Parts: sequence; structure tokens; C-alpha cells
Amino acid sequence: MFDTHCHLSFPDLHEQLHEVIDRAVDKGVQGMITVSTCPEDLETGLHLAETYSRIWCTSGIHPHHAQRAVDWDRIKEVANHPKCVAWGELGLDWHYPDPPRDAQYECLEAHLDCIESARSEGLDLPIVVHCRKSLSDLLPLFEQRDLPHEQYVFHCFTGTPQVAQQILDFGSWISFTGVLTFASAPEVAEAARLVPLDRVMVETDSPYLSPEPVRKSRPNEPAHVTWVARFLADLHEMPFEEMEAILDANAERFFNLSIPA
Repeated sequence: MFDTHCHLSFPDLHEQLHEVIDRAVDKGVQGMITVSTCPEDLETGLHLAETYSRIWCTSGIHPHHAQRAVDWDRIKEVANHPKCVAWGELGLDWHYPDPPRDAQYECLEAHLDCIESARSEGLDLPIVVHCRKSLSDLLPLFEQRDLPHEQYVFHCFTGTPQVAQQILDFGSWISFTGVLTFASAPEVAEAARLVPLDRVMVETDSPYLSPEPVRKSRPNEPAHVTWVARFLADLHEMPFEEMEAILDANAERFFNLSIPA
């Protein structure tokens, strides 16, 4: 299995990284994508990907860091590294008043400019999207860009079936975290039933959002992604092993990677 979205550079995980990797492998999680959120993350994630065969990285700026100074040439340089498998995470987050919306829009537009420039030079990577209470503003921005809709994955989906259908109609992928397993989020499980099995992935978003039955475990970690996959298998009334094979194939195809021997 893959944990397609985690934050191994965050202190809760980085300070015990060897143990985190060992526990993941013990649970059958053979690969992890550590996702960039800020300039420091970018460098730490790249270093981890270069150091560990089971770790890959991304290149991008989270909307929470929209007011940071960004070296977009460096973002593109990291994206060209063989162990970098995606752009992001990028997007819009309307949950908090800061950073201001104007700053988030400006950062996102610069990010998309960077991606289009790199694509014109032959670099064709998928895009990890952070979308919190902002889909109606985000999709029109993506519509204006010459980027394939099937190369977007909306990570950490926590919306309703109606929101999921909008993303699917747009042509993009959806990824689920431990929120899928929460009894308090039945709408997320209902949405998951809608998602075609060839456009779904699972993740931890660790160190956050520990799934049931380990919800009290802190921090969350890549080993726990198997619980998300098991819940998804139960939703579709299929054996875990069958769902695991589907999710493996999806991650390999979307991110163009393979589990190390």
C-alpha cells in the first residue's frame, strides 16, 4: 500500500522517522509521499525522498503559507527531481480569515503559472489540491488553465456527495483520510460510495486525522492508512485485499511510481 499524502517533515513524525517507517512497513505500507506545504518543507521533503527509497516528495506551497516569499524557480527545480512525483499541495482555504483571500489567490495563480511553464518544458506532473470550503471559487480558476483535469487529486475530502459529484464531473480524483471512518461524518462515507474505483485514493494526512479504530492515537502516521482502506473496502462490500490492489494500482498510475522491492 501507499500513504499518498503525509507530512513526514512535521516534527511529530520527523523526530521518530525511522520508527514511523518501520511501523508502516510492518503494516504493509510500502511507500509514502511526504507533501510540501512551505519553503522549509520543500527542502526537508526532498532530502527525505533522496535518503529513503520508500519516500517520495512533492513541490508546492499550501494556501496557509500564501503570504510567504516563494522562490518559484526553486519550486520548479525540486519538481524536476526524479523523486518528486507531484505539485502541491496548493489551493484555497476559506476556513480561516488568514491568510487573506487576495493573498491566497495571488499565490495560487503564481503556482499555476509555474506549473504551466514547467509543462511547456516537458515536465508533466499531477497536482495535489487543498480545497477547504472553496470549491466554487477553485474550479473556475482551474477551468481557465490548460492543465488536464484528470491530473488533479482533491486530497482529504470532507465534503458532501454533491461536492464529490462536482469534482467527479470536473474529471478529477478524490482522496480520503481518516475522516472517512468517523461516525460523525456519514456524508463523507456517502460521498465515497459515489467515487469510481479508478479515481479514488487513500491517505493519512498525518500527523493529523487518525482514523478509527485508532482515533485516539497521536500523532497519526502512515501505518494507519490501512484502516482507511479497510473502511473503503467495507463500503464497497469487497475483500480488503481486492481494494488494496485497486488502491495500489491507482497510486502507481496517478503518481507514476512503484512500490520498492
